[in-house]
Amino acid sequence: MVEGAGRARAAGDASVSGAANLVTGANGFLGAAVARALLAEGQRVRAFVRRSSDRRNLESLDVEIAEGDLNDRASLREAARGCGAVFHVAADYRLWVADPAPMYKTNVDGSVNVVAAAAEAGVERVVYTSSVAVLGINADKTPADETTPVSLEQMIGVYKRSKFLAEQAVARSAKELDLDVVIVNPSTPIGPGDVKPTPTGRVILDAAAGRMPAYVDTGLNVVHVDDVARGHLLALRFGRRGERYILGGRDLSLREILQLVGEHTGRPAPNVRLPHWAVYPIAAVGEAVALVTKREPRATLDGVRMAKKHMYFSSAKAERELGYSARPPEHAIADAIDWFKSHGYF
Repeated sequence: MVEGAGRARAAGDASVSGAANLVTGANGFLGAAVARALLAEGQRVRAFVRRSSDRRNLESLDVEIAEGDLNDRASLREAARGCGAVFHVAADYRLWVADPAPMYKTNVDGSVNVVAAAAEAGVERVVYTSSVAVLGINADKTPADETTPVSLEQMIGVYKRSKFLAEQAVARSAKELDLDVVIVNPSTPIGPGDVKPTPTGRVILDAAAGRMPAYVDTGLNVVHVDDVARGHLLALRFGRRGERYILGGRDLSLREILQLVGEHTGRPAPNVRLPHWAVYPIAAVGEAVALVTKREPRATLDGVRMAKKHMYFSSAKAERELGYSARPPEHAIADAIDWFKSHGYF
């Protein structure tokens, strides 16, 4: 059911004048950032959220609320009605689940449902939020791009497999329904509003709080969540139909990330590097406990397997075609720490 009111303006070049922008998962970390970016431009936002969802990220935002579920097509159709654009940001993002079926249902089936609802509502363009997790990576640690070869067999863990299949399903459905869809692949967003927090946000929080005495040799592409949100708006306006764009920042080793955390907090960064094999028993015990408590462990076996790789990526295509750019990662890390501190996470 849609309720509330928001400011009225077209959603970029691809929207109908005065039409709302539907943002699925608008209460989440990235979804809320997309909603904020739209509102900052004076655009109208309809936030699609579950009835039982945590809505702290929406408390100060002037948005319409559309309650529903990604697997309830009727609620999606109602939410999409009258919208000029849909940003499908919602996803089940966890590195460990006791039962993988709900994650596949949300990430794969739910995404197909969003595309179908958008087509039925006559939406002009959908921006689908995928992930760099579905892309190939280079063994020599050089940045990968949208064309780096990859297969389902190379996907580690349920989350990556579900997002890989979801992106393929979205592209296939868009073609079948003749719907204009642009795909964006965020790297590792960091910044304010990470209420859960996400697995990466938890690393930043633990390091800032002095709960990370050691690290492993791995690497990530770090980007401010607000830059990724802005990239979504650029994809709406300038993205080519059917194309995908990496929205990233700078490649950093975990050691470098922890050093930046230390520089902001004044706390020395850990200087003990653990071999990956040493973390496996910790992760195994953590998962065994999680099966009983049903709480996601801090270290997972899939997480250790992924940590063996350096997830480095290039945003050159988005920079060239969308006009995308990202601020230095120091700002992302500082904003994340300050937000955690101001909201009592320490």
